[in-house]
Amino acid sequence: MKTKFRITVFFLLLASLTNAQNWPQAGGPNGTFIIDDANAPTKWSVALAQNIAWKTTLPELGQSSVTIWEDKVFFTINKPVEADTVLAKDILAYCCSAVDGSILWTREIPGIYPLKIASSWGDSSGLPAVTDGKQVAFFNASGVIESFDMEGNRIWRREALSSYRGSPFLVGNKLIYMQMNWPPDEKGGYPHPKEELPFSDWTQMQAVDFNTGAPLWSTQCGGNIGSQPMPLKLADGRDVFLVGRGGGHEPPEKPLGVSLVDANDGSEIWKLPIEGYECRQTMPIHNGYALVIHDEAHWWVDIQTGKVSRKVSLLQNVTVRKKKRNGWKTESTSLEANPRSEKSDQSNLLVEDYHFFRSYIYNYLGRVNVNTGKVEYLQLPVSLLREPDCPDELIWNESDLASKPEKTFNVPTDISYWTFKTNRMVNNRGFKLLGDVRSQGNGWGHFAAQIPTAIGPHLFVPIMNGMVYVIDWNADVLDEKALVAINDLGPLGEAWTRSNLSYSNGKLFAQTIREIVCIGE
Repeated sequence: MKTKFRITVFFLLLASLTNAQNWPQAGGPNGTFIIDDANAPTKWSVALAQNIAWKTTLPELGQSSVTIWEDKVFFTINKPVEADTVLAKDILAYCCSAVDGSILWTREIPGIYPLKIASSWGDSSGLPAVTDGKQVAFFNASGVIESFDMEGNRIWRREALSSYRGSPFLVGNKLIYMQMNWPPDEKGGYPHPKEELPFSDWTQMQAVDFNTGAPLWSTQCGGNIGSQPMPLKLADGRDVFLVGRGGGHEPPEKPLGVSLVDANDGSEIWKLPIEGYECRQTMPIHNGYALVIHDEAHWWVDIQTGKVSRKVSLLQNVTVRKKKRNGWKTESTSLEANPRSEKSDQSNLLVEDYHFFRSYIYNYLGRVNVNTGKVEYLQLPVSLLREPDCPDELIWNESDLASKPEKTFNVPTDISYWTFKTNRMVNNRGFKLLGDVRSQGNGWGHFAAQIPTAIGPHLFVPIMNGMVYVIDWNADVLDEKALVAINDLGPLGEAWTRSNLSYSNGKLFAQTIREIVCIGE
């Protein structure tokens, strides 16, 4: 009897460990982009072939982050083009070995509406796959969702437009995503018409049955293409999410603001109207409060009532640790205001008691202590020139551009283009993919930034030019000691990416314009 008990316990523990290594959706096991009890590589270089387990060259650019189940990884790319292009609508779904990157199967998923390819906001391949270990659903943001079993046999297909910036997730049998209810224009973009649209054309959160693709519910409160809902739980165990409305191009969903939604049936629990709200962010819960960034301030919103309980300025009386030519300097200062709030789009993540975000007009990583309200900033470099047998060169300030004219491209003074080399936006076969000229920038400023990933004690912050900052998120002071490493996903100019970093079994996974990369020994 004792032997049977021990065997049962062993297999339960084994199953638990196996599940802990899965990354079944954009935000990982819990949809929060966080794994507490794990360790990931902190130092690597694709450019120098250091600490890279394997790479798989891809025939075309893809934007999705990598989804992982046991020994399989899933992702999407655009269907290979045969000439320079600015638009695309078809994608390829991939299943590869997590062990060595070998391709196990691919499936074409034709789209309906062309989108800008390689846009800095997303494209047809922008959404990550979602899996439960039995089947895997792939999103083509050009109008289709298809689900396959783990061997690549199609289970269902649903024609539906999904936001190319979203992070679909599972709650029970419900596959939840942001659904667009009107199509892109002929240029492959979503500029909102300067008129009110009927409710039927509003962007909404949608749930479908993961087993069949049949619709289950659609929210009535409206959402926005840039909102980043995550699966959350209330203290009473209810599954919920926070969804935002608001942003540029005069979105029709009204009123602007935030809603708490029951993930079981899509019903709105409460609504918080916020005039002029920019919704492009994750909205986590901490100790009974929803955390919202608006109007250059950090808000605490009572999760039970939807009432604002506290506000702290992200600009006034803050601490900034700056890089100077001869070292570092700490300043207690007030930062300049700007019309788009202090955070870069979608770049924020709550890790325990710290709410991290990237500044919009400065190359600063920000951190709010959500218990004390203290706001800290750490300056980060925006361009890394890393070549064999040469010391790394970094751009921290605009003055660094002038000091290295022989290596610096003639680029605008906007922080987005402080760089040694612009992203070439050329695929492995030599075709230029540039539906959005802003994709040539470094990944700071007006982009849909990648959501960071927190694995154990480290926060991994990727940017569009392939740099990845590794931060000790629990450091007592947010200074240069908290900057553990600055890594690359390939040579500067050749490593464009909009992929979040995924984690499994001690390794990190990323997708760039040229390849899938597995980081680790």
